[in-house]
Amino acid sequence: MTVTVARTTVSEHGIVRYASIGGLELEAGGYLPDVTLAYETWGTLNADASNAVLIEHALTGSTHVTRGDTDEPGWWEQLAGPGAPVDTDRFFVVSINIVGGCYGSTGPSSPAPDGAPWGSRFPLVTLRDSTGAEARLADQLGIRSWFAVLGGSMGGARALEWAITFPERVQRCGVISIGAASTAEQIAFAQAQTLAIRQDANFNGGDYYGGPFPENGLALARRIAHITYRSAAELEGRFGREPQAPESPLQGGVLAARGRYQVESYLDHQGNKLVRRFDANSYIAITEALMSHDICRGRGPLPETLARSGARFFVAAVDSDRLYFPAQSRELAAALPGEVDVHVIEAPIGHDGFLTEIGQLGHQLRAHLSA
Repeated sequence: MTVTVARTTVSEHGIVRYASIGGLELEAGGYLPDVTLAYETWGTLNADASNAVLIEHALTGSTHVTRGDTDEPGWWEQLAGPGAPVDTDRFFVVSINIVGGCYGSTGPSSPAPDGAPWGSRFPLVTLRDSTGAEARLADQLGIRSWFAVLGGSMGGARALEWAITFPERVQRCGVISIGAASTAEQIAFAQAQTLAIRQDANFNGGDYYGGPFPENGLALARRIAHITYRSAAELEGRFGREPQAPESPLQGGVLAARGRYQVESYLDHQGNKLVRRFDANSYIAITEALMSHDICRGRGPLPETLARSGARFFVAAVDSDRLYFPAQSRELAAALPGEVDVHVIEAPIGHDGFLTEIGQLGHQLRAHLSA
């Protein structure tokens, strides 16, 4: 097995690796010593390191964008892979697990200096902090400038922060299904999710490791989130008022005994799936990092902030998105220098269309990465 960095390809594609980037001073005043970042790569970094593309994952996403040397499907197969718009036969593609996550990067479940999990002691990490951490990993990989940084939802916020924080290091920036800042409504939805976890009887202030896991709170947080990820038309057309057979929502001698509607069963399923693969503290840490999203913080008005970047921007939205409204994408595009189109994914599904229907923009993305 070959694992080397700094202008060198690796023999494993789509396999998680780990890098130590040192201590991290945080924007909110905290400090993390000896931070580890988990990451995956696909393709070959060329001699002058000019073909590197960073793909940023969304809220509970992993680094596994596409298959590579594994049989495990990635979460953005339509976007990246051999012959895809982000062609791994042409580009050296990198995906990094965000600081605070639970897929290998330093997060609340990681050991603190005393050997115990960070738990309640884990500090607030902003998206700007995570960008600084990723820049150190890019240095280790020998990448001084990204050919492109792309992402959807929180991944799009991270891509946008990259373009503004390190303008000299981003040539192209793809921002999909996100605006320039988290709005009050988006923060409100996020707070309801984090509070659902914190009020779980097993949360123990965040120090639940070694004891019962706050499964109910995390599953409830996912239910709240998933409602915003799907459109009203999607839920109505898919489930309507149908019961979850053989249950009946209109039978039961007491309230707790009634059966469920199909949509209730669906949300239960989504919540239970996340519980099996995600850490509750990480959900809080990353959600609150997304709350922090505001590229104008400390930088001035939006047009002035965006003018810092010389990147060529690709902006896209899902027409039925009720979490990150297309109007936010239009506002972002209008504030960018020059004329920047907003590409529209037409999908009744809602916000999740940025994942499931990204293939609609294949031609446009290829053109963006070819120019």
